[in-house]
Amino acid sequence: MSDNQPKDTQQVVLCDMCTEEDRKPARKTCMKCEISMCGQHLQVHLTTPVLLQTHPLTEPMALGGTTKCPQHGKLLEYYCLDDMTCVCVSCAIEDQHRLHNMKTFSTAHKELMEKLTGEQKALRVKTDDENVSLEKWENSEREKLSSSSLRLIEAVTKMRDVSLTSVRSSVSARMVALKTCKSSLQGAQEEKDTFRFLQMYSEVNRDVEEAKAVDLRKGLLPGSDRDKLVQAIQQDGEDMMEQAEHFWGSLLTLVDPDQELLSTGPDLMFEPLVLGSGISLSKDNRRVFYSDCIEECTATLLIGRTQPGTNLKRWQVCLSKDFDWTIGLCDKNSAKDLKKGPHYGLCYKNHQLSSVSSDECFDASSNSRDLVQQTEAGGHISSALITHQGDEEEEAVPRPEKVEVVWNSVASSLSFFRRSGLHRREEIVTIAININNQDLVPFVQLEMDNAQNSANSSQIQWKCPCGYDYYEEDNYYGERSGQLIYQINCPCGKILGGRFTEMVCELL
Repeated sequence: MSDNQPKDTQQVVLCDMCTEEDRKPARKTCMKCEISMCGQHLQVHLTTPVLLQTHPLTEPMALGGTTKCPQHGKLLEYYCLDDMTCVCVSCAIEDQHRLHNMKTFSTAHKELMEKLTGEQKALRVKTDDENVSLEKWENSEREKLSSSSLRLIEAVTKMRDVSLTSVRSSVSARMVALKTCKSSLQGAQEEKDTFRFLQMYSEVNRDVEEAKAVDLRKGLLPGSDRDKLVQAIQQDGEDMMEQAEHFWGSLLTLVDPDQELLSTGPDLMFEPLVLGSGISLSKDNRRVFYSDCIEECTATLLIGRTQPGTNLKRWQVCLSKDFDWTIGLCDKNSAKDLKKGPHYGLCYKNHQLSSVSSDECFDASSNSRDLVQQTEAGGHISSALITHQGDEEEEAVPRPEKVEVVWNSVASSLSFFRRSGLHRREEIVTIAININNQDLVPFVQLEMDNAQNSANSSQIQWKCPCGYDYYEEDNYYGERSGQLIYQINCPCGKILGGRFTEMVCELL
């Protein structure tokens, strides 16, 4: 390209070494010298071996102090593929980039260009696909929604028509009484003969009383017909509600696919690793029970499938308010003792909700609010209290009763949601996973909260399912205040000191 070849003035970078009167377009920019040069002034850099080896040349670019590292003041010579940023030699060998994938500018440019070319081909295949068009997508989604909405409309219309038709017949019969009364009143008022008026009065009075008893606001009159119709409406109403929920779910899924409610199914079950003597499982291994006793009330359970299949990516658990718990992912080999291996989860302990993550490469400076502990395996456990903005200040997030866990192995993240309804959920926290996803398995850890444990250790305690706490003294049960209770029943009717079983965890 000739130095004098005209270019768009907005794109031309001029030579910094030419005179002001005759500045030619630049051919290259020297990153070290921080100057742009035309073909004539570039020859020194191209013919001097030292300059050629140590002074990186790029395509002409406008320099504005962007060639030096803002932290070290040195020339930017390398590109960090992990952080996608230009760095200097000090960044590459001394600071936070020292363990990252570093490339020279030319190598990085070549590799990234090849990557973009491959991605461009993949995107071209996707966009050129006949099935990928806005019109076809819209028609497909509209057909799905129309199918759900039509079934809902048909169910509503059927219920409306049957109800209106039946009640209309009943109202029509009652209106006959009003018309008869009107006719009788008119006849009596027109009768001038006293004797005939008195003779017909009893019949007119009967018609008036019947008309006064008519209430057009009421539905069908009591009887077998009404009972049958009520039963039919109840059945059709259940069908209509199912159609409405399906349509509601379809709309939510269209707007936010992650809102789709995926049932965990009956194939999920708990696999007990640690089971205290006060804890038991249901026959299907989907529910965990706590028996009132002064025994060990802890459990660590994995969540698996009864049938082999794809890895579990989403599950829901209902958790008791009387137990501390942790739910999430852990290394299967260290599940019995979480401190010995990596784990990521949501923890409820001491009436506080927090996120927990362990990582051998965890950087304690990444979150100053985290509580960091050393693990036996040499890594770190980071625990961060989960809060939300209250009316005046940050407040702790309340304990969720139902927790939905979503494991995104592609994005290497673990998300926790509070489930408050069929299609209603609220995100609590999302945790980044920094190890191989294939080494992790879902788990739940349960433990009686500290207050109840300390009470059990200091005296014999009995906790009624209704919430009352009692302790035994001289074969009598007393409240925490020390007042002796001589009756044998709690106000709720339970026998004091009787054994009972309470469900503390369930797979939904």
